Amino acid sequence: MDDKFLKRLHKKAKKGLRGWPLATVAFYGPDLGRATKVTVGIMPAHAAPATATRAWSIMDGDIRRDPDVAAEMLDFIAEHGALSVGIAGAILGCPHQQGIDYDGDWCPDPACAFWHGRDRWTGEPVA
Repeated sequence: MDDKFLKRLHKKAKKGLRGWPLATVAFYGPDLGRATKVTVGIMPAHAAPATATRAWSIMDGDIRRDPDVAAEMLDFIAEHGALSVGIAGAILGCPHQQGIDYDGDWCPDPACAFWHGRDRWTGEPVA
């Protein structure tokens, strides 16, 4: 990670909770090794719903390594005056949204077969 925008994003997250609003960053992908979507939500206060969200997606590569997306994320975070940034430590499931992109328990996209029968928070098989 040698890009200045990616470094700035992670530096903001390492500072911890510095006040509200809080920008939450969540990555999604076809498996635990590659993220193809990132969503940023702006939470104005503790336990409050997000007041703004934005998502970015790519077809190839890993969005966590895309400096253009990182720059846009930083702009979005600054635009909403977020004082803190929290980044999920792992990929949180497939990039498709249940109820929007598909119905049922599991995404039917063959690229997302890794997630069938797995917990989205841990990536571990569900018993």
